[in-house]
Amino acid sequence: MASLVEYKELTISHGAFVVLSNVTMTVGQGELVYLVGSVGSGKSSLLQSMYAEVSITGSQAQVLGYNMLKLRKKEVPMLRRRLGIVFQDFRLLTDRNVYANLEFVLLATGWDKKEIPTRIEHVLSQVGMIDKDYKMPHELSGGEQQRVAIARALLGSPDMILADEPTGNLDPETGRQIFKLLSDISVAGTTVIIATHNHSMIDDFPGRVFICEEHRISELP
Repeated sequence: MASLVEYKELTISHGAFVVLSNVTMTVGQGELVYLVGSVGSGKSSLLQSMYAEVSITGSQAQVLGYNMLKLRKKEVPMLRRRLGIVFQDFRLLTDRNVYANLEFVLLATGWDKKEIPTRIEHVLSQVGMIDKDYKMPHELSGGEQQRVAIARALLGSPDMILADEPTGNLDPETGRQIFKLLSDISVAGTTVIIATHNHSMIDDFPGRVFICEEHRISELP
């Protein structure tokens, strides 16, 4: 199994504040991985380290073949195009419908206009939203908005999905549907890393579990 993330003795910081230290972990292709821990324990920062949003130092930090310790500024967009990122607050453009939200991303990343309708149809089918492409974000439920956000993350056929508390604003049943969707994406071969405090979902959709606490990270057996 190919390793998409290889961290060894990594320190993750926000300015002078060390969030996590001695981070050692590997994540392989197609794995479902959970990051758990209390608020402020470093879950989000660990995800941010994988798309070059926070400062890192250490022995080794490889993400999708990129050396994150020596990553040049011009390489950051290329790395991020191979990642799909899902946030708790959806971050949809409120002034345009679902289709236009996805079209905006594809146009911004240089897709051929002729290929865009087919790609949008494909990702909306993946998340069960093919019949809602004309809806405005405010016309959708929270769960539907998060499904669109996941569809957006899938547009570029990413090697890895990073989801930061994707069910934090959702009721339990809707949250379960989102976890099932992300689990299905990992079963289909895309690595999925989820930062969450929702431990019950981990029992329903098993994966590897790392806990962040006291500025350290460790894998649960």
